Amino acid sequence: MAVAKNIEIISSSKESFDDAVKAGISRASQTIKNIQGAWVKDMKVVVENAVVTEFRVTMILTFVLSAED
Repeated sequence: MAVAKNIEIISSSKESFDDAVKAGISRASQTIKNIQGAWVKDMKVVVENAVVTEFRVTMILTFVLSAED
């Protein structure tokens, strides 16, 4: 029987929403094992002087708990 857990993370990028998602998953995978999926819950941009300067995403990550957890 597998048991999964969800956590919420926020990630940002100066390039794009896609890059923010990839960066968030990459960073989370350094400390969280068995990430199985991600749901992008919210997207936001930072605007300075009428220019988009940062892309932010809020994600729910799902990972399967290992036997040690």
